[in-house]
Amino acid sequence: MSDVQQAIQQKYGAIASAVRRGTASADCCGPTSCGCGDPITSNLYSDSEVTGLPTEAVASSLGCGNPTALVTLEAGQTVLDLGSGGGIDVLLSAKRVGPAGKVYGLDMTDEMLALARQNQRKAGATNVEFLKGEIEAIPLPDASVDVIISNCVINLSSDKDRVLGEAFRVLKPGGRFAVSDVVVRGHVPDDIRRNVELWIGCVAGALDEASYREKLEAAGFESVAIEPWRVYNVREIGIESDAVSPDAFASAFIRATKPVPKSCCGPTCCA
Repeated sequence: MSDVQQAIQQKYGAIASAVRRGTASADCCGPTSCGCGDPITSNLYSDSEVTGLPTEAVASSLGCGNPTALVTLEAGQTVLDLGSGGGIDVLLSAKRVGPAGKVYGLDMTDEMLALARQNQRKAGATNVEFLKGEIEAIPLPDASVDVIISNCVINLSSDKDRVLGEAFRVLKPGGRFAVSDVVVRGHVPDDIRRNVELWIGCVAGALDEASYREKLEAAGFESVAIEPWRVYNVREIGIESDAVSPDAFASAFIRATKPVPKSCCGPTCCA
């Protein structure tokens, strides 16, 4: 495991433990971490969406968007959330796919998985399963998922090509990729790219829009769309550098589709 992965596990594990103890506060993450009321994570969900969810699921929401709002989820579908954290997006998706559907949450941090399973029990969600693993090696079979969502997690990976390749592998033909993530809109100096705390804070590892598109297309995806929707002031997210444009980072909605082979005649290919 890399130093960045270890740091991520420690930081997010501590957040999950604080939420379970009821000791999390608005400043628990510091200025550079996703979560706890910072400019990246605030005001992502409507009151109607979070009504009825466990308070711990809402308190541990560490994303930069609302991926469940990016795509229409249908009854009976199978959904995978990459880096599911405390489970808010898994629980929201579970409501939409209904009892005939299934939602997997994948996370590598034991404390987050424990929190997510606690939230699952409190929500009474029987169509949910949380898996331990890394998003670079998804523990699901080929062509087993209809929709992949993720919320401010892919930027944390140091091997994004592998993440996107794995996402493509587990999606069914015609399956959809719909994630929220941080993107770069200008030059970021190497010293910031190497800053572990800024990696944990969801900015140092972010891709620029062109690179994100290129990597998705290289993995095999089509109909790629990247829509920045919230631009951050770099000072607000903990970067004190005149070498970085004030609006260099933004949250974006990122969508793509796994093509249906020409020989395929439906949701599953004809043998």
